[in-house]
Amino acid sequence: MNRVVIVGVCGSGKSYVARELGRLLEAPVTHLDATYYDDDWNPLPQREFAAAQRELVAGARWIIDGNYNGSLEIRLRACDTVVMMDVSTWTALRGLFSRQARHGAGQHASGVYNRINWTVISYVLGYRRRMRPRVLAKIREFAAGKDVVFLTGRARTRRWLEEVAGERSESPRV
Repeated sequence: MNRVVIVGVCGSGKSYVARELGRLLEAPVTHLDATYYDDDWNPLPQREFAAAQRELVAGARWIIDGNYNGSLEIRLRACDTVVMMDVSTWTALRGLFSRQARHGAGQHASGVYNRINWTVISYVLGYRRRMRPRVLAKIREFAAGKDVVFLTGRARTRRWLEEVAGERSESPRV
């Protein structure tokens, strides 16, 4: 596991999993929100955003979290592992609101980008019906034959991270 893409709905735990994997695998972590938005929440033009991702995936080891379905193909073609945060709508909403309560609004040094408005809530409410099928189709098309992990809730996520930690402690360091 050297090049990991983490996708899923807002509030699903993508950033948490990215940070934990980065720590466990000693790999650099990129939160795409921090790449896409500047300090004033202005988005990067699409062409520049795609170029930034091509540069990121050129590295030998990386973990990238974020959806951005329009450029997902870039990351899927380059990865060896896809982690799909496939949580329920209610779990995602709970995660979204609890993150906002813990960290406040705005972009933070940790890569967390918090904003709750009707657009975000609507996106979360419709994700499983509208966006999830599109993400899964891209995973099938551009990540065929690669490791794909589905994490369906907080407990499953914790167990999987413990498994990764166990595998790391058992494998010899090079």
